[in-house]
Amino acid sequence: MRLAEPTSKFIKLRCTKCKNEQIIFGKPTTKIQCLVCEKILAEPTGGKGRVKARILEVLE
Repeated sequence: MRLAEPTSKFIKLRCTKCKNEQIIFGKPTTKIQCLVCEKILAEPTGGKGRVKARILEVLE
C-alpha cells in the first residue's frame, strides 16, 4: 500500500522591500510577516496562501 503524497509544500520567498529570504509553509493559517522589515509576505485564503513576495523556490 502506497501512502498519498502531501499536497502542501514549503516555499522560499524573497521580500520585495528588504530582499530578506524566508521559508514559509505554502498553506499558512495566519498572516506571515518578513522577519526583518515586517512587510506582509503571505496571507491565508482557506487553502493555498496569497503570496505577496517573490517566490524563489518550491521545496519538496
